[in-house]
Amino acid sequence: IYVAAQGPLWGPGGDRGLYKSTDGGSTWELSLEISENTGVTDVVYDPRDPDVLYAASYQRRRHTWTLINGGPESAIYKSVDAGKTWNKINKGLPGVDLGRIGLAISPVDPDILYAIVEAAEDKSGFYRSSNRGASWERRSDHVSTSPQYYQEIVCDPNYVDRVYSLSTYTMITNDGGKSFDRLGLSERHVDDHALWINPDNSEHLIIGGDGGVYDSFDRGETWRFFQNMPITQFYRIQADNDKPFYNVYGGTQDNNSLGGPSQTTSEGGIYNQDWIFVVGGDGYEPQIDPTNPDIIYGQWQYGNLIRLDKKTGEITGIKPIEEEGEQLKWNWDTPLLISPHSHTRLYIAADKVFRSDDRGNTWKKISDDLTRKIDRNQLEVMGKVWSPEAVSKNASTSLFGNIVSLVESEVQEDLIWVGTDDGLIHVTTNGGNDWKQIDGIQDAPRLAYVADIYASRHDANTAYAIFNNHKNNDFKPYIYKTNDLGSSWTKISGNLPENEPLWTLEEDTESPELLFVGTEFSLYYSLNGGQKWMKFKGGLPTVAVRDLDIQEREQDLVIGTFGRGIYIIDDYTPFREIAKNANSIDKEGTIFPIKDALMFQQSTMTGRNNFGATYYRAENPPYGATFTYHLKENIKTKKDIRKKEEKEVIEKGGTPDYPTFAELREEDLEESPYLLFVIKNENNQVIRKLKAGVKEGISRITWDLRYASDSPLSLKTNINKHSGMPCLPGEYSVEMHKSIDGNITQVTEPIKFTVKLLDNATIPVTDKLALDDFRKKVQQMVGVVTATDKKLKEMQDKIQIIKKTIKTSEGASPDMLETARKIELDLAEIDRVLNGDESISKRAGNQTPSISDRIGYIIFTMWYTNASPTETNVKSFEIASSQLSSLLSQLKTISDQDIKSMNDELDKLDAPWTPGRFPQWKN
Repeated sequence: IYVAAQGPLWGPGGDRGLYKSTDGGSTWELSLEISENTGVTDVVYDPRDPDVLYAASYQRRRHTWTLINGGPESAIYKSVDAGKTWNKINKGLPGVDLGRIGLAISPVDPDILYAIVEAAEDKSGFYRSSNRGASWERRSDHVSTSPQYYQEIVCDPNYVDRVYSLSTYTMITNDGGKSFDRLGLSERHVDDHALWINPDNSEHLIIGGDGGVYDSFDRGETWRFFQNMPITQFYRIQADNDKPFYNVYGGTQDNNSLGGPSQTTSEGGIYNQDWIFVVGGDGYEPQIDPTNPDIIYGQWQYGNLIRLDKKTGEITGIKPIEEEGEQLKWNWDTPLLISPHSHTRLYIAADKVFRSDDRGNTWKKISDDLTRKIDRNQLEVMGKVWSPEAVSKNASTSLFGNIVSLVESEVQEDLIWVGTDDGLIHVTTNGGNDWKQIDGIQDAPRLAYVADIYASRHDANTAYAIFNNHKNNDFKPYIYKTNDLGSSWTKISGNLPENEPLWTLEEDTESPELLFVGTEFSLYYSLNGGQKWMKFKGGLPTVAVRDLDIQEREQDLVIGTFGRGIYIIDDYTPFREIAKNANSIDKEGTIFPIKDALMFQQSTMTGRNNFGATYYRAENPPYGATFTYHLKENIKTKKDIRKKEEKEVIEKGGTPDYPTFAELREEDLEESPYLLFVIKNENNQVIRKLKAGVKEGISRITWDLRYASDSPLSLKTNINKHSGMPCLPGEYSVEMHKSIDGNITQVTEPIKFTVKLLDNATIPVTDKLALDDFRKKVQQMVGVVTATDKKLKEMQDKIQIIKKTIKTSEGASPDMLETARKIELDLAEIDRVLNGDESISKRAGNQTPSISDRIGYIIFTMWYTNASPTETNVKSFEIASSQLSSLLSQLKTISDQDIKSMNDELDKLDAPWTPGRFPQWKN
């Protein structure tokens, strides 16, 4: 295996070169060592001879302030001894500084190599070698649109002269690089980075880029999009205050600014079509009017700001403009915010701060240039100041010297903080009339990017600053706190990993000790103001967390990731409870305060599951009342205790006693421990029990707001899913019990919570108590009908066994067979009334509804609604109830008299055992 290490692209130092493994990746050795500031971007091998390798080196540095995308160390190398030795093969390439080089070898004729070469002095181009790299010929001036992003080429496996060049628009040559045409782009995103060509069918392509993954079976004429990969890269996110469910908006890498619901009423979840587009381009900080969720502010790179009226779809451009003769420096990711003190006031910043009090219709400048005003062309890169002719100098970078973080205090109006991309912080307490510059905070690197400034929700003098210095090859976490408006700062990075640069911070709305930070790889939280940090492990993948937002009404933490979309921690308040009172988890068990549960019927209108695996659905939060609980320690079984004691003996050098069979039998017979959650209504009546395994730490379990079903259970029944009809809105409580070998003890006191009805029905129920009473009766009948059917089947089996036993028993009279046959026919008639006439149904005939038909239809038509029962269902229930009463009477007579009488006769004959008889033995 060969791995090309591009080296420390952000700043000096670090590993570089080509690495080789001969044991499947367990160990690695450096095969091609490149000079400092240079890496390897591409490696290909000759399919005829795996010892023949070609590699491209790439001298490049990108700092916060600039890009140098090439240098004298960029080159092409060849090895003929599996990477032991290498030689440059640059004959025919431009004799100037080279930039990024993409390599490809033709599978049709491996003597032919292609190279796409970025070079200084306008000598970039597409090169070909017909002699295994001995010399190169420039075929054209073709190069990708931005070599630092693209510069990959792929040879067609079946046509020697056909090569694909990946770029903003993928290009194809069919003549070995002399000319290029654009690959089809119909209904497909631009910016391509990866391509696979079916070696058996060159018409079949799979392409990946900024818009996701597509495939084509006609070589790009038409494309199919794979929409089931949640891999969106969000720079910034924001939650609104819409009801009943809030929406989350975010700006994405090259895929627009988007917004979608945090939850829907669909049982199928959240669909792609539930999302809306706000504005195109690379999306950044969105803001939503806190009083009107239909007014949305979105932007694309470099501060291009719009106001969207969600109701009409109208978009108004509201970016501040330069005054005559003025220049503004906007960052790629421009900071934007709505003032917490006025929903019509906006702030946005370039290198200066702007304020609007009329939703962006007019702007006024409230600061001068707040940056260091450094000329980036005078800064050293790779040990020197580069000339204007350097390869791609400053290309695809923000102008250096602009504001990248911006916040106004919620506690004090006109108290505004800003942070710049060149390491400065400024604060004003009077809306921008005067600004105080803050520089040189402890060990914060001087030119580090101020990734986030956060004004405390609780104290006007308190703020947090995050510096991100990864573009200078420094991956340490820099986070500081001030309690005196920036006069002094304390570092609170604590035990955060040394290799995880930080991006963002959030402070809890009630407890200033509870903090969250997003890093390049994860989410961390602190319960004590940053003294100690813990990694959040609740299902969040390893991914860059670029932004955080708290939806205050729901107390949800919204997480914007760069690569895996948006995550939400529903009701994070248990963290707050622990932060407020660390002793809350010292108890044996704790149920944290319970959020109001919203009751509604999950719609099946969009919940179908026949769209195939490529149809994406995001899960809704669990429906119902969610109980978050903490268990101080696991419950140990007898076996756990024995094994622990044995381990202790062994660790002390002893030999543990072998358990007796009586002790092992006790272990075998011991019931596994479990937790039982008992839910009661406001009258203290138990209405539901939920079972959970024993797991130390914080866990969650959700009640689906339904009574337990009255249907018979089996050994395989999951009681948590054995649900019946919905309960009523109102006040409830839950308490936690534990079971140790069948001994049940209460662990917590009852915790009260409220179930609220979502008022979204066109025809609301008029009498909730009557509805609840009817549901209970229907549910009870379902249980009785199900049990009756099981009893009927059991009796039908019994009579069949009795008939066989009579036929084989000595002394059994023919009359007994006649009696058994009569019982068999009586049971068949009961079966007809209960389940329908099979003789008619198997011949597609019409018949009157059976009891099961009636109750099944009632359940079906009432399961998905909170509406009052129809008179039709009430009447049908009355008919079924009357029929069921008569049927049960007949069935009981047959069971208690007729079948019992036959079993008594068989007892007298000492006949073989039949179901219902107790075995007899005469000693």
